[in-house]
Amino acid sequence: MDNVILNSYSKILNLNVSRETCNEFESLISMILAKNQEINIISKKMLEKEAIRERHIIDSAQIIDFVDLNYNTTCDLGTGGGMPGLIVAIAMKKIKNEMKINLYEKSYHKCVFLKEVSKKLNLNTEVIQKDIFTVKNVETGTIMSRAFKPMPIILNLVNKNFKKFKNIIFFMGNTGREILNEALREWEIDYEEKSSLTSKGSFILNVKNIRKKIS
Repeated sequence: MDNVILNSYSKILNLNVSRETCNEFESLISMILAKNQEINIISKKMLEKEAIRERHIIDSAQIIDFVDLNYNTTCDLGTGGGMPGLIVAIAMKKIKNEMKINLYEKSYHKCVFLKEVSKKLNLNTEVIQKDIFTVKNVETGTIMSRAFKPMPIILNLVNKNFKKFKNIIFFMGNTGREILNEALREWEIDYEEKSSLTSKGSFILNVKNIRKKIS
């Protein structure tokens, strides 16, 4: 692996990415590119390795310091092609953490892909082919949501369908501030944020407590 690739991953300061982890990220990129010829794993505008590395792998991996490592499971809601769930699962191997990543995805074909990657890279995941909106009384640690549904919808989902959770990680884009302010009108939220490593004006939101305001 050349130094350009290693230097790309060095952006993820909190992960201290090893060469082995970089190799697994690169294997995932190759699998995404191969599978994307059959089904739509990522946008066809993003089919260069450098673009996938920056926009999907590094973007997903930057949440690692917000993932609570004290729980047995973490949930990725509507994971699609496995971002960020697969990336977090790869990172867990480096950290030597036994936490299982539950990947919720209703598409059969994407679930097949998620299982193929998990098997090849020996990841501690469970692929759950279900619509998360139909699953009740879920107990977990961290909940991750990237490019799935808008923040207000996820907050309602978690409030109704999750019996217990530790925190929710949101990827907030250029309109994220607007969306957060809208959510704060309806919800009391304890949160912290950090600027995105991959997109100027975007940020990562770590929500720890939610309570719907009484209207």
